[in-house]
Formats: sequence, structure tokens, C-alpha cells
Amino acid sequence: MKDNVIWKEEKVAEVRADFFKRAAERRAFEAQWQINRNFVLGNQYVYARSDGSVASEDRDYYWQERECFNHIAPLVETRLAKLQRVRPKMSVRPASGDENDRLSAKAAAKILASACSEMETDKLIAKATMWSEICGSAFYKVVWNAGGGRRVGRKDGKPVYEGNVEIEVCPPFEIYPDSLACQDVRDCRSIIHARAVPTSEIKRAYGADVPSENTEIMSDANKYISGGLEGTGTSPLFGRSRTENCCMLIERYTMPDADNEEGEYVAVAGGRLLYIGGLPYNCGADLLPALPFVKQDSITRAGCFYGTSMVERCIPLQRAFNAVKNRKHEFMNRIAMGVLAVEDGSVDTDNLETEGLSPGKILVYRQGSNPPVLLDPGRVPSDFQYEEDRLLNEFVSVTGVSEIMRSSSVPSGMTSGVALQLLIEQDDTRLAVTAENVRGAVRDIAKMILRLYKQFARRPRLARFVGDEGDVELLRFTASDISCDDVVFETENELTGTPAQRQSMLFDLLNMGLLNDEDGKLSESTRNRVLDAVGYGGWESTRETAMLQTANARRENLKCAESELSVSEIDDDALHEAEHVRFMLSAEFKNMCAADSGLAEKMTEHVRSHKLQRRTKEEAERGDK
Repeated sequence: MKDNVIWKEEKVAEVRADFFKRAAERRAFEAQWQINRNFVLGNQYVYARSDGSVASEDRDYYWQERECFNHIAPLVETRLAKLQRVRPKMSVRPASGDENDRLSAKAAAKILASACSEMETDKLIAKATMWSEICGSAFYKVVWNAGGGRRVGRKDGKPVYEGNVEIEVCPPFEIYPDSLACQDVRDCRSIIHARAVPTSEIKRAYGADVPSENTEIMSDANKYISGGLEGTGTSPLFGRSRTENCCMLIERYTMPDADNEEGEYVAVAGGRLLYIGGLPYNCGADLLPALPFVKQDSITRAGCFYGTSMVERCIPLQRAFNAVKNRKHEFMNRIAMGVLAVEDGSVDTDNLETEGLSPGKILVYRQGSNPPVLLDPGRVPSDFQYEEDRLLNEFVSVTGVSEIMRSSSVPSGMTSGVALQLLIEQDDTRLAVTAENVRGAVRDIAKMILRLYKQFARRPRLARFVGDEGDVELLRFTASDISCDDVVFETENELTGTPAQRQSMLFDLLNMGLLNDEDGKLSESTRNRVLDAVGYGGWESTRETAMLQTANARRENLKCAESELSVSEIDDDALHEAEHVRFMLSAEFKNMCAADSGLAEKMTEHVRSHKLQRRTKEEAERGDK
């Protein structure tokens, strides 16, 4: 028993020493993140000390102008607005052409869509993108929450839940890699996740009472963000606050090696060992234990774990711009207020300094002395305006955010629509790398979600998702229904083609007649798709009937192998024929025919029935006329 206690104390000491070592190694990065955050918030007179802490600069003179002319915040907001469009739609690629693999991949895609909708991943991506744009990197922690999901019963008087995947956005302040030279999470052998947590939360999660610590955290509206701890060399600054009834929770995840095939997970708080065991999540390739973190960079830094941000590049320009503006205003104040020259002892200088030369003031000066005079202030040098304009142009060249994006205004003298479109495309090109980083992080998260469901979803579960026709569907699944986690994107990079660009191309195709049928007319099916593409799907009441007819034909396609098909009098035969023929030419139908040899003849006969009914209706209409 005594040896066990000594071993636990040694383990706690080893984990805390490892944490302090990693915190000291990345001290410069944390100082830069704090400076970036302060510059975005408008506190732009800060600097990093030699020990890695951050402090505010003092004025050189009491009259010195210290205003901030924040150009960084609009740049960040503009980039975030552009990146807000990056929300890729994902599907799952089957492991093989086998029918079971194909159906399993479809089910996995629906499970993934349901999970992302339930966890509101769009908000999580927006939050992580905000942190990555300010600090350079943000992290997602994908874990299994045993207390999530629906309640399925009670055990020992306590409710039992089915559990669910949970995604937590972690700012870079919380993540400590084993080596700063690792380029990605998969290159790390271990990662420490350290953050300030209420002692009541530790009691709930680990069942242990731990003492509170005097911990400085960085304030955030939704969660705790770790900041300084004694020994890390950080100091309170704008955005930090003291916490009560909290302590630092240190979680270390270590990858498997020759000595430990299952890896290691250690949790330490308040000087106590809360838990130790193997890695809890098989979220790696081939369902192997792995680190449950996904990194999202704004701009990847070569040979470094943490990325860099556009804010860091703009800070020298912002400092220079503030200096130019303030010196210019000081010069203008001298011109407006004037500088008095008075003979010693000729006037009451205290009164003159307090009240100045107000209009109508009676100035009494000593008889025989010279009256006070205003010195010639000169004019504001043109170099100030030149330097100001040059710095504004440098903001554009460094960030890639032009005046078109930032102020939504067309440059003066530009009248060509083609030239304007080229400028907009160039702006989007500068954001393409960041957008691809977001898409890559989303794909890795999707893979982890499916792997965690494969590991923990042993009970039958219900997934609710929106089907292809806009209706809500339910899917009952278990872990055995997920056989593949090869997530791919259904959409291209959202920044490469805006909705306006796609609509413009669609109108060009319509004008050239490339969407017309063999009779030179726009078919009803194509017309409905064009209305959908331009956002006027519900423009006409006839559109609703056509949509329902198409949806009914697609349901017949999906049920063709399970039930008999019949032709109804109310069917729009032309729409049904086009939808059935399109389905019969797809690879999905060929795979279905491989399992059922009579399916092709069955569908062909059904199409013949529609054609026969259509001819019969046309002959009847001609006879009535």
C-alpha cells in the first residue's frame, strides 16, 4: 500500500514536471498569442519581455498621443466572413464495389450528417477558425461522452445514457506537444491538454475531491482557457482573470510504443492522480489507439507545431501606422493650440498654462516687457500623408485583403467588370490555403466521429437526418453497420466558386442553348433544376407538383429491388421516365443488377409502361380536340 502511494506521488510529480517543461519551451509562442489577441481587441501598446511575459508600454511624455487606429480587427473580420463559407458536405466512400460495402458507406454518411447536425459543428468550426486566425492554430478534441445522448435507463439509482460523440474546441493555450518541431498531431508522441476546471466538475468526472488552486485563466464566454500557472513565466494581462474554486487539470495522452502497446492516458489535478490507463479512444487509422486531437492552422509554419496568423504579420505595420497617425495629430494640435513664448516674469505663467489664450481673454503682462507671442508652427509635412498611404498599401500586400473585401467598395477608376472579377478571384486565392486547412480538419474530425461510433455504439441508436428530398428520415444503427471511415468531400473548395459566379455561368449556358433538349426547348425537369440553382425553387405553384413527382420517382428507384412497381394515372410520365433512365445509367443500379439479374428487365418494363401511358394520354387529348 505504501509503495502504491509513493508510486502515485512520483507519477504526479513526473507529469507536472513534464507540463512545466513544455510550458517553458513554448513561452515565446504564448507571449505572441497574447500580443495578437490584444492587438485585435485594440490594446496595441504591449510588448513581450525577455522572460516571455507581456507588459504595457508607458508614455514618453504626458502629452503624447496614444490612440489606436485598429486596421487589424477589420482584416480578421473580413477573413472570418470569407472562411464562413467553408462548410464542406461530406460523404463516405465504400471500401469496395460490394453491395454490402456500398450500403454501409451510405449509412455511415447519414450517421455522420446526423452527428454533425446534432453537435452543431458549424458553430464549432467558426469558433476554431476565430482562434486560428488570431493565434495561428486551433485544436479540436473529439471524445466520447458517456453521459451524452438519450437516457436509456437507471442503474444504482443513477440515470444511464447511451453516450455520444463530443467535440471540444481547444485554443492553443491549452495544448502542449512533446516537441515543437512536430509538424502535426500525428507526428507527436504525446500531447498534454491542460486547462482550468472547476473542482465540482472534477468531482463529477473523476469522483475525487481536489483542492482549489490560484490559477490565472484567459476569459472566454463559453469555457475555461488555461493561461498562467506558477512556474510558467506568464503574467496577468488584458483578458486574464483570477478564478475561484478551480484547479489546473492536466491530461497527458501518450501514443503506444514497444513498452506500452495500448498507450497511456494520465489525469492529474490538485497534486492528485485522478486516472491512469491506456488510451481510451481508438480514433486512429484501422481503429487503433491515437491522440484525440485535430489541428487547424491559419497558415502552416514549416517545421513547427504551431501555425502563424495574419495578425502576427500585421503587427509591425500597425505599430508604424499608429505612430504616424499620432505624430501627425500631435503636429496638428501644435498648429491649432499654438506654442507661446513668454519673457521670464512678464506674465502669470500658471494662469496662462491653465486657461490658455481663450477668446476675449485680457492678458496682463509686466510693464516694459515683451508681450507673449505664438511661435510659427509651420505646416504638417507631406511625408506624413505619404507614409500613411504607403502603410495602408502594405496592409493589402501583406494580408491579401484588398479594399474590395474590407470596405465593399470598388477602387476608383475601375469600370471593367472583368477586371473587378479578377481582383475578387485574387482575394479568394490568398485565402485558399487557409480554407484547405479548414477542410482538412473537418475531414479528420469526421473520420474520428465514425471511429468512435464504431468503438462505443454497441446499443441500437437512432440517427435523424435530412434526406435528399428535404424530408426528415430516421436511421437505426449499431457499431456493426459502420464498416468504412473513408470520408471524402462532395463539394469543391467553396472559395473557388461563389454562388454568384455559378449563377452567372448558368445563365450563360441558358443563353447559348446548351441546356435545351433535342427539340430545342427547355424540358420541365431541367427548368426545375435551374430554378433550384438560382434560388427560386418555390417561385411557382407548379414547381411544387414537379418536385413531388420527381421525389416519387426517386423513391421508386430505391424500392425497385424490394417491391413491385406500378404506373399510376396521376404520374407525370415524362418526369418519371427521365428519372428512371437516369437511375438505370448510374453505377449504383449496375451494382444492384449484379445482385439481382432480373432487376434490369423489371425497370425496363416499368419505363415502357410509362411511355405507353404517356402516348395514350396524348392520343386522348388529340381526340378531345
